[in-house]
Parts: sequence; C-alpha cells; structure tokens
Amino acid sequence: MARKGYIIGDQQSMYYLTFTVVGWIDIFTRQCYRDIVIESLKFCQQNKGLHLHAYVIMSNHVHLIVSVDEGFTVSGFIRDCKKHTSKRILDDIENSGVESRREWMLHQFKYYASRHQRNDTYQLWEHDNHPVELISREFIQQRIDYIHQNPVVAGLVYRAEDYIYSSASNYAGLDQIIEVDCLFDIL
Repeated sequence: MARKGYIIGDQQSMYYLTFTVVGWIDIFTRQCYRDIVIESLKFCQQNKGLHLHAYVIMSNHVHLIVSVDEGFTVSGFIRDCKKHTSKRILDDIENSGVESRREWMLHQFKYYASRHQRNDTYQLWEHDNHPVELISREFIQQRIDYIHQNPVVAGLVYRAEDYIYSSASNYAGLDQIIEVDCLFDIL
C-alpha cells in the first residue's frame, strides 16, 4: 500500500516543517513550554547537526525551516525533537503544579493517544509534520515570509521582528533567543 501524505525524500535537503499540537490545544501560551522547544532546538544544533534557518512558535504549532549536517537526518531530528519536547512538556504539566488547565489538558492528550497504537499514555504532537522540500529561492523566501508573518496575522505584534519566539529578529539583526543560520547568507 502506498504511503499517503508528505514524505522526506532527501534527508540532506532543506525542509519546511510544521509541528502541530493535537487538537490545536494552545499549550504555547505559556513561556515555560515555548522555552522547552527553544532548549531542544539549541541541543539539536549543538549535538544533532541541526541547521535552523527560520522558526516561529505560535500558541499551538511550530513552523521551522531546517537542514542537517552530513551523517544526520531530518527524520532523526524530527523524531528526537518531538520526543524530547513531548516528554518534557508533559512532565511539566503533570508535576509542576502551576498549570491551571492540567486536568483538561491531560484528558485531551490521553484521548488523542487512545486513537493511535503508537502512543502509550499521552500524545502531544500530531504525527504528521507536513515536510515540504525547499528547492527554489522564491519558495524559500515565501516560506520565510509566511513563518515571520504568523504572529502579525494572529494580531500578536505589529512588526514580525518584535515577536520574541521567531527568527524574524535574527533576520532583522536584532537580539534573539536562539542562533539561526539565515538563508540570505547561504543563497
């Protein structure tokens, strides 16, 4: 049977990815959970050959443009990053005592896990990542603009570079929370 949906054909190519929280649950309204994603991306940059070219963390999804060094795979990055962030975020929800939506969230994550054989108890991320291989300068620019304009379109900021959890500040030469390999430098 042929596999449906998006696939990663060339593991050494550059990809636009979307990580979506199940049920579009607004988990990233809390800074502590956004910071877990940033910490994981930093770890992958230092230890997993990740080149992060653009990103934005919205309330219930993350957009990324990534590539990896030779000897690493985009699929490996996705697997490791989603596994680590899921475990850390779910641990925080269960044990921190700060999450006011704790019971509701865990109930939702348990429900989504029950719908797939792959999951044990909870499911935080959707399984699909919608990987799109980026092969032309125009398409890359379109994806970067889309990523950076997400917070503007959502009404969170007036200017893309003012949103802290986005690479728009990197591209604007402003302070940033994570290093990004700006694509304008390599094209």
